[in-house]
Amino acid sequence: MPRPQRKPEEIEAFKEDILTQALELIVRDGFNGFSMRKLAARLDIAAKTIYNYFNNKDELYLAILTRGFEDLYGRCKAVFAAHDHPLDRLSAMVATYMDFGLDNVHFYNLMFTWHAPKYNDYIGTPMEATARAELDAALRVADLFTEAIGRAAEPVCRIDDAQARFLLVHSWSQLHGYVAGVNNHLLDYMTDNPALLKTRMQAQIVTNLQREFLFLKDRCSGDG
Repeated sequence: MPRPQRKPEEIEAFKEDILTQALELIVRDGFNGFSMRKLAARLDIAAKTIYNYFNNKDELYLAILTRGFEDLYGRCKAVFAAHDHPLDRLSAMVATYMDFGLDNVHFYNLMFTWHAPKYNDYIGTPMEATARAELDAALRVADLFTEAIGRAAEPVCRIDDAQARFLLVHSWSQLHGYVAGVNNHLLDYMTDNPALLKTRMQAQIVTNLQREFLFLKDRCSGDG
């Protein structure tokens, strides 16, 4: 008797389980050590079953990354919409990013820290379009923060997109450095309890941006 077809919600739940188990295997074995065969054994299913949902290991890997960036974007977008005051919005987004990175260590490491294939590695391959979709999901997060920075600067001075993007890179470097330092335990050697610095780091990142806004205002005034 043929097995009954899965309901749509069962299919989505099964795909989520595949992604979750695949991420844990990539964490354990690295991207190069990960295989669909190992994943099938972990799920206690035939490897061909996984191929009903994902064509190959790279598509599965990119689906994990896309899910992570979509989750991060959704959280930050909700915070963006929930705050009217530009600095409060920016501060809340920084806190949301931190929470995501600290609460989802494996996701964060794969998205931002570990050496694994990126979009440029897929250019000219059959996976280029899938990799582009993953990159677009990542860039939506960057674009949202760029917009938030631009709006936060407006009461002090208007900055163009290039300036806002530079400030994003500058502030993200601080933000990522803290999250990565906590996750890989390097900060344990520099301070007794790195997690206790989270609120202070969040405030300092926003304060540094405010100083940059004032610097840009003074520079523009001087040019005039």
